[in-house]
Formats: sequence, structure tokens, C-alpha cells
Amino acid sequence: MASNNNNSGSNRAEVPQAREALDRFKMEVANEIGVPLKQGYNGDLTSKQNGSVGGEMVRRMIRRQEESMSGTSSQQ
Repeated sequence: MASNNNNSGSNRAEVPQAREALDRFKMEVANEIGVPLKQGYNGDLTSKQNGSVGGEMVRRMIRRQEESMSGTSSQQ
């Protein structure tokens, strides 16, 4: 399946207005799972650490969407 996304690996929000909220969310998740993420350069972190933040963000976003679609909500 061909993609129309010219992203080329850049870190771009699909909804640019959400960038600030996504950054806050990323920092919140990193803090909660013990990854020492900081603003700016994080090249000193391992791929595993960075991936764990992204993976947890995706899990939480999927859970929130599923809850929204089902009309339920659970607080973490």
C-alpha cells in the first residue's frame, strides 16, 4: 500500500495544534515509567528507553480512544 505521507522520518504531529499537548504527554509518560527524558537533546538515552516512551504513549492513546468509542472511562 503506497503512502501519501512525505514525512521522511521527521517528528511531525498530524494535527500541528496538538504538538504542545503531545510534548507534555510524552514528558508525563517518561516520568511515570522512569525514563529520564528532558527537553531538547536526548541522544544519551538508549533506543529501548526512547521506544518504551513511544510504546506507552501509543498504548494509552489507544486505550483512551477505545474508552471513548465504548462510552466508558477508567482513570489510571
